Amino acid sequence: MPLATSISLLRSCCLSRYDAMKHALRITLTFSLMTLAAANAMAQPPASFTQARAAVSPGDSKTKLPVVQEVDAEGVKKFLQRGEGTNARPLLLNVWATWCDPCREEFPDLVKIDADYRARGLDFIALSVDDVAEIKTTVPEFLSQMRAQMSAYLLNTPEPMAAINMVDPTWGGEVPATFLFDRAGKLVFKHTGRIKPAELRAVIEKELKR
Repeated sequence: MPLATSISLLRSCCLSRYDAMKHALRITLTFSLMTLAAANAMAQPPASFTQARAAVSPGDSKTKLPVVQEVDAEGVKKFLQRGEGTNARPLLLNVWATWCDPCREEFPDLVKIDADYRARGLDFIALSVDDVAEIKTTVPEFLSQMRAQMSAYLLNTPEPMAAINMVDPTWGGEVPATFLFDRAGKLVFKHTGRIKPAELRAVIEKELKR
């Protein structure tokens, strides 16, 4: 075979391999970018929380935000006590934590319920069971994002069962947990897990009309 022909064939072979390598590299790069995009999408927080957080302006000085107060079992007992006569108000108690996904997901509904019924005579307390170290950071930051204005406490006690039994002796301490007490301090409704807003509103309406 002439030398020129051999060189031409060798060059064609090399170019074919080079083109194949470029094609393979292009496919690999495209797949990698698609994988990265999918991973970023999966890393986004739940839609309900993302929407609530996006709608908030944390630096809005016009919004009065709740102060998170530390409370022990005796403190829980005190805020569960209702007033007397016409001054007594029903109490809605929600026990939650920032590390609890259902708690975070239901919170926008609870904020709306508080806003709708506060002026109509409903007291609302949000009781966090986060670590006490979060009382000035994670807990108020989340409440700020939610524009929450109900009274907010963080439970700090060496004997959590004492506080649990004061709320409801049949409650096992699961969160989220929501309780409604009537004007006399009697437990009239309880729900563990994410609330059903319509169901909770119906119970509140019934209690406020009494």
